[in-house]
Formats: sequence, structure tokens, C-alpha cells
Amino acid sequence: MLDALVAEARLRWGFDPANGLQVIAGELLVATPLEPTRPLLIVPLATLGIDQRVVTSEPLPGRAGPGGGDPLAVLGRLYGADHPVGRIGAPDGATVGSLTGESFDRPLFLRPVAPEFALAGPWALPWISARLRAPDGCPWDREQTHLSLRKHLLEEAYEVYDVLEGEATPELAAELGDLWLQIVLHAQLAAEAGIFDLTDVQAAIASKIVRRHPHVFGDAVANTASDVNRQWERIKADERAATDDSKGALDGISRSMPALAASQEMQDRAANLGYDWPSIEGVLDKVAEETEEFRQADTDVDRAEEFGDLVFVLVNLARRSGIDAESAVRAANAKFGRRFANVERAAAARGVALRDLDFDALDALWDAAKAEERMT
Repeated sequence: MLDALVAEARLRWGFDPANGLQVIAGELLVATPLEPTRPLLIVPLATLGIDQRVVTSEPLPGRAGPGGGDPLAVLGRLYGADHPVGRIGAPDGATVGSLTGESFDRPLFLRPVAPEFALAGPWALPWISARLRAPDGCPWDREQTHLSLRKHLLEEAYEVYDVLEGEATPELAAELGDLWLQIVLHAQLAAEAGIFDLTDVQAAIASKIVRRHPHVFGDAVANTASDVNRQWERIKADERAATDDSKGALDGISRSMPALAASQEMQDRAANLGYDWPSIEGVLDKVAEETEEFRQADTDVDRAEEFGDLVFVLVNLARRSGIDAESAVRAANAKFGRRFANVERAAAARGVALRDLDFDALDALWDAAKAEERMT
């Protein structure tokens, strides 16, 4: 049966077996990986001699978003509504957008999509990245190095961080795409140097995640998030010992991380190995102690050191309270910015400049701004 379908595809639509062929049952379309740059033959399960009762059709992970359970929606997202569809034993003229659920009752043939237009496929961006770096590609992309791209990676990561405040939004999808481009570009540069490529990147992270989740992929037991964190740090320690026993638990924390985030990561790692205050009361006592030491410091050097100690223990207080210190301070910065802008507007409405007001007048405007914010 398949031989006859392939023969018709060769005759009518110029299918070349050298390009390979994906053969997928229509009933399993949402559960099967698809590569739009390869020819696709969709057939009913019966054609393959498979009993539908013994297969599952859960959406493929990563394809469970809008319309993830609808094969027509999946084809539309991967190929586009205008992509031509060949219907075996029927006249031409169909497109992905014209298909209905009944269309899967007969075999369908989809020509491959050009790599630069297979936008939703997993290898579209790597192909585009390689094309940009080609001799006749983009001059800007061809000039880039790992070092020149570092700032862009950081910028895109911060933009993702900012938009995460709104949870899942279309804007988040766009920002994640910008960040993904940076990863793909670095993999492309490494591939050109013959060191690694995107396959190695994917294999490295996938193998690490499987290895560090033996309670999911093995026979270990971890019933709580705390159990998982402790197990994670033990596995990381074993990995470090296997490769370089001179490295400690705090090695590997990025020097480029914001100070608050690095401090919290450092304290998290120590706590997961058992070095932590028995209760939050101990942390609060330490805050009071460090505050007093700052108060008593009598030189600039001593004050700077005591201030650092105080901030460090405040990060510990945030961690023990389930607060992300970096996010909390960012939120405080944003709140201060909103209120100060209100103070500026209030002063302007009175026809006075902020620098001409004394502290008491400014503080009164600040209190008014706070009250106004609470009412909105």
C-alpha cells in the first residue's frame, strides 16, 4: 500500500526519495515529531496496519500550546494555511487551511517547506543562523564572536526576566525567542570552529537533567522540593569530585550575576548541604547584630564592609522567607520610581521645583503619593 502511495507522490508532486519521507498516521499527528523541511505523507492508521486502541495521541511535549491537541492546528502552525496539500486519489487544489477532520480519512502528501520558511520547526533558527554566517550572508552576523555577543545575551536574558512579571504572554514568547537566538548563534560559532554544535548543547543539558532527577528517571525517592534540592547538590558535588576534586560547592557561581542573586544562590547551595540557621529567628537576630555593627563602624572602609555583611544577611532573611531578593529589590525600585514621579507631578501642579522644597514639604508630597497609590 505504501509503495503505491509513494509512487503516486513521485508522479504527481515530484517527490524525490533521496530527500527522505516522513510517514505519520493522521490519528497520531499531534503526538509525533514533525520536520516541515522534509516531505510528509499522512495516512490513516489502518493503512499502516496498526490498531488505534493500542496507541496514544497525547500532544507532543512542546506542542501543547494553542490548538496543541488538534492536528489541523498543528499543521497550520508548522506549514501555514496556504501550503499546498496533495490528496491521494483526488484532484489538486487543497491547502492546509482547507482541510477538515474528514480529510484524514484518505492519505495526504505535503511538500517540504523551504528552511527559511519552516519557522515553527525545531531546526529553522539553526538554519537561519548558519545562513546569516555564510560568506554571502549578513556582514554584521559574520563579524560577531563569542565575546562580542556576550552583552546581547545578557540584555536578552534581562528582557526575559522583566517580562516574566506578566507570567505567560505573547510578549514572553517573543523574548524567549530572542534569547534562544543568542544560544543558537553561540552554537553556530562553535560549530564553525569544529568544537561543538547545537546537538551537543541539547545532549549536554538533557543528560544533565536526567542524571540529576533520579527520583523521576531512576529509583531514588524525593518527596518534597527540599529533598530534591538536597539531592541535586549531592549529585553536583559527586560530579565535581569526578572531574576536579579541588572545586567546592560554591564554585561555578557566575561572576557576572547581580550581587543579590549571587548571594542568594550561594546561600541556597550552603543551606542544601546543611549549613543554615535552625530558624528564621536566628537570622533576625543576625540582622540586628549587623545593623549595630554598621552603626558602630567609624571608618569608610569599616562601614563598607559592615554594609556588605548587613545586605548579605538580609538576603538570607529573604531566602528563609521564600522571597527572591533580586526580584524584591527590583519591585522596590519600581515602586520608588512610580511614587517619585507622582511627587514630581504634584510639585509641578503647584508650580514649584523639587529642589526649592525642604524635606518636610517633600515628605508630605511623598505621603500623598503613597496614599494615592493605595487608592488605585
